[in-house]
Amino acid sequence: MPGRRLKGILNGAIAAASYGTNPLFALPLFAGGIGVNSVLFYRYAIAVAIYGLWLKFVKKTSLHLTKKEFVPLFILALFFSLSSLTLFEAFKYIEAGIACTILFIYPVLVAIIMAVFFKEKLTKTVLFAILLTSVGIGLLYRGKPGMSLNIHGVTVVFLSALLYALYIVGVKNIKAVQHLNRAKTSFYVMLFGLLVYIVNLKFCTELQIIDKPLLWLCAIALAIFPTIISLETITVSIKLVGSTTTAILGALEPITAIFFGVLIFHEQLTVRIVIGVILILSGVLLIVTRKRK
Repeated sequence: MPGRRLKGILNGAIAAASYGTNPLFALPLFAGGIGVNSVLFYRYAIAVAIYGLWLKFVKKTSLHLTKKEFVPLFILALFFSLSSLTLFEAFKYIEAGIACTILFIYPVLVAIIMAVFFKEKLTKTVLFAILLTSVGIGLLYRGKPGMSLNIHGVTVVFLSALLYALYIVGVKNIKAVQHLNRAKTSFYVMLFGLLVYIVNLKFCTELQIIDKPLLWLCAIALAIFPTIISLETITVSIKLVGSTTTAILGALEPITAIFFGVLIFHEQLTVRIVIGVILILSGVLLIVTRKRK
C-alpha cells in the first residue's frame, strides 16, 4: 500500500476513534449539571487555547488568513460546530450510545453528496462496504426493552450527521481550503466554531462555571481527543484518501464507544455486538485493501 494512502487511512481511523470519545467525557459534565452550550464552550475554548499556543510557539506556524479563505473556513466551522451542538442536544432525548450509532448514517450521506454533486463513481466495493458497516452499526444498537425511540432525538442526530457530512465534503472540495495547511484549517474551524457558543450563551453571561477538578479534566480531555486530535487527523485523511473513504473509516467510531462501555462502564459484550463489530471491521477492511486505479 502506497505511503500516502496508508497515512490517510491511519489518520481516518484515529479521527473516528477520537471522535467516538465524545460521550465518555461529555456525559460526566452533563451529570455535574453543566449545560450543553457551556460544555461545548469549554471544549472549543480550551482547544483553541492549547492548539493556538502549540502552533504559534512550538510549530511556528503562520496563522495569517486571506479574505478568500475566511468565508469558506467560517462556513466549514459552522458545519462542524453545529454538528457537535446537535449531537450533544440529542443526548437529552435518547441515550448517548444510540445517538452515536444513528450518527453513523453520515458516511452514506457523504457518498450520496459526492455521487450527486461531484459525480464520484460509487463502485460495488464501496457500496458493499457501506452495506456491511451499516448492518454492523445496526447490530450495535442497544435500546432498552419496550423503549421507543424519541423522534425528535432521532431527527436532531440526523441533522448532526448531515452537518458532519457537509463538513467532510467541504474540506475536500472547496478550492479556497484545499491548499491550506491542515493545522491552520483545524485552528480556524475551532476558533470560528467557538463563536456559536459565545452567541448562544449571550456573550458568556450565561456560562456555567466548572468547580470540580474531575470535571475540568473531562473538559480538557473533550478539547484534546474529539476536537484537536479528531479535527487534525480527519483533515489529513480527507486530503489524502478522499471524503467517502474517510467517512467509511468513521465506522470505527462506535467501536470506540463499545470499547469504553465494556472497559469503564462494565457494559455487557453480547454475541450480537461482537458480530456487529466484525461486520464493521470487514467493511473498513474492504475499503482499506481495495485496489485503486
